[in-house]
Amino acid sequence: MDEGQQPQGPHEPLGPHELQGPQEPQGAQETRGLHEPQDPHSPDEHQGPQGHQGPHKPQDPHAPAAPPAPLAGFTVGVTAARRADELAALLGRRGAAVLHAPALRIVPLADDSDLRAATEDLVERPPDTVVATTAIGFRGWLGAADGWGLGEPLLDRLRGAEMLARGPKVKGAIRAAGLTEAWSPPGESLAEVLDRLLAEGVEGRRIAVQLHGEPLPDLMAALRAGGAEAVGVPVYRWLPPADIGPLDRLLDATVSRGLDALTFTSAPAAVSLLERAERRGLLPELLGALREDVLPVCVGPVTAGPLRARGVDTVEPERFRLGPLVQVLCAQLPARKPVLSVAGRRVQIRGHAVLVDDDLRPVPPAGMSLLRALARRPGWVVARSELLRALPGSGRDEHAVESAVARLRTALGAPELIRTVVKRGYRLALDPTPEPAPEPAPADG
Repeated sequence: MDEGQQPQGPHEPLGPHELQGPQEPQGAQETRGLHEPQDPHSPDEHQGPQGHQGPHKPQDPHAPAAPPAPLAGFTVGVTAARRADELAALLGRRGAAVLHAPALRIVPLADDSDLRAATEDLVERPPDTVVATTAIGFRGWLGAADGWGLGEPLLDRLRGAEMLARGPKVKGAIRAAGLTEAWSPPGESLAEVLDRLLAEGVEGRRIAVQLHGEPLPDLMAALRAGGAEAVGVPVYRWLPPADIGPLDRLLDATVSRGLDALTFTSAPAAVSLLERAERRGLLPELLGALREDVLPVCVGPVTAGPLRARGVDTVEPERFRLGPLVQVLCAQLPARKPVLSVAGRRVQIRGHAVLVDDDLRPVPPAGMSLLRALARRPGWVVARSELLRALPGSGRDEHAVESAVARLRTALGAPELIRTVVKRGYRLALDPTPEPAPEPAPADG
């Protein structure tokens, strides 16, 4: 369920490695396109004058090769508008190529007439209780009020109200403003806040709820049903990106299986992508890709809600933060790709590259299509006609298969991995699986 519609689930969105739930104010970042992983052989950024890096130590030619980065050879999509660069950097340091397209943009706080109207109303008629849901939103609210000349009057009203902080980050924002929270739920969820308010009784109380990009209709309705006057404070609003092109390219890459994983850091971003797919007539294809081939990774269960409502199984970290999200990807993506024993080598086919033993070999798209066709039936002969159908834009000439296989063997750096079966086709040179040793016969008793 959309976190903007369900007052449940821990989703404190702040801190340098924390993205969950309502998460992406301060404007959409410029689309960066494909972030390639850093070159492990690039010069040291901390080198001294004129590039001096100290005495050169020759490498031992017999030393084992360093293992590849966990996400090397994989392409990961990023839908975040805010902190996309930070997420892309974390992924890139682990070897991934990153395709970024913000799924949202945000109405700037100072330009939001709804926020100003709500602020003026609370200054004129002070609230009894204020529920602060996100630290970035709370700080933005105070900053916008200050710009309108309402900063001090608003702080004065908040000092006289009971302040409830949904999580530790927003608690810190409250204290930084010189205010004191009355309570914060241990599970960092709005459901706990609602339970506490209803248990205390809300009849006749004026309760202000700082929203986070989407309305909270269930929470507000529950408060009003209990007799409270519930006032929503819309600190920012989500809108579709001004330039829809990058999001369309990300959508096309997902549908065509050009991505290995797609990350979400807010429920509204997931909703935006689903709505765009539906508008383009690609929703069934998008859902099929996310259910079968492209791993959807969400920063937490609230963010995952819109996808799960469409029957998409997602994965989330145990801690709803950015760092653990990347750790989940590092564990999940390689585990989804089997390691085959081929011609005495360990072979793992990743998104846009192949791991041969510990050597990552980039392979062009045509070669990857052929290799996946062979790997669907490892060790079995695949006819040239079938491989031709797997080869994009090859026409009807089966000689195109021979040329593509030759280029694939070169890219792999190990021609013996693919065997030619005369007049029939090609196969992966799968090593035979050793038969288990027979169990010893029971001794005569």
